[in-house]
Amino acid sequence: MGTRLQPLTNLLPKPLLPIFGKPLITFAFDHLQRFGIREFIVNTHHLPEKISAVFEAGTYWEVPINLVFEPVRLGTGGGMKNIEDQIGDEVFLVYSGDILTDVPLEMLVAEHFMKKNDVTIALRTTGLSTSISWSPKSGQIVDILGKLNSSHVGRYDFAGISVWNPSVFSRLPSNESVSFIPLLSEWIQAGGKIGGVVMESNRWYNIGSRKEYLEVHRAIKIEGWSPGYVDHQTWPTTIEPSAQVASSSQIEGASYVGANCTVGPNVVLQNSILLAGSSVPAGTQLHSCVVGGVNVTHGTYWETDFV
Repeated sequence: MGTRLQPLTNLLPKPLLPIFGKPLITFAFDHLQRFGIREFIVNTHHLPEKISAVFEAGTYWEVPINLVFEPVRLGTGGGMKNIEDQIGDEVFLVYSGDILTDVPLEMLVAEHFMKKNDVTIALRTTGLSTSISWSPKSGQIVDILGKLNSSHVGRYDFAGISVWNPSVFSRLPSNESVSFIPLLSEWIQAGGKIGGVVMESNRWYNIGSRKEYLEVHRAIKIEGWSPGYVDHQTWPTTIEPSAQVASSSQIEGASYVGANCTVGPNVVLQNSILLAGSSVPAGTQLHSCVVGGVNVTHGTYWETDFV
């Protein structure tokens, strides 16, 4: 639902928030497609019509996309069970729609097949949780949330990408909201091989709040970071061609001006994002602000969202 990103997520579902004009979820598509994935299945719930409109052709760079609407959210486990008939007996990857990362997928998949795991999870220290205990000797997850062995101290968090054998489907109930956290704990107790790969060296961003949304723009524009799998001939874009920006205005730092925006004379945009259709009047200053397609009233604003 993207509640921490409200009011922006009242306008768009989180996976469609633009990063210098590029919808967040398309970074996952690019990453997976570069690795060799040839079919995407996307579960939707919040504002599904927005996602359908962006991918109305049913493809992304000729790769088929199947959108599966969940009227009631089914959770991380229930969402997988809901597409069992589309997966069949194939190994599949699960990739969160709200992360932007360049971690090496080939390491994760190679570990999965080399160790003959049932599931292999990307791990890292995210600053959000330390719920996972992982053994560097075996490469296996040995505890989750201290439920299996209180002597194991968790150091890692799920990094939002994982590889699954289709045998998971027999462990999931149909038409129920299920998290895969208790599923994994039970599977470990039953002798399942739940592996992990610690991925600390590459960049990883969870776009869960406005602070993180602005931070990833700063990393791209000011630090010069960008994932290698993206076509850099067309991205990143600072000012969309259809935007009208007065020559006396200053577009500074990690700012972005979206399609059909209007920026009047002597405006200062400092580390601010204008989503498509936004309008900023003459003399206005925006510092670390996000404008969601509305007309801003003249003034000076700091860390404000306009929707």
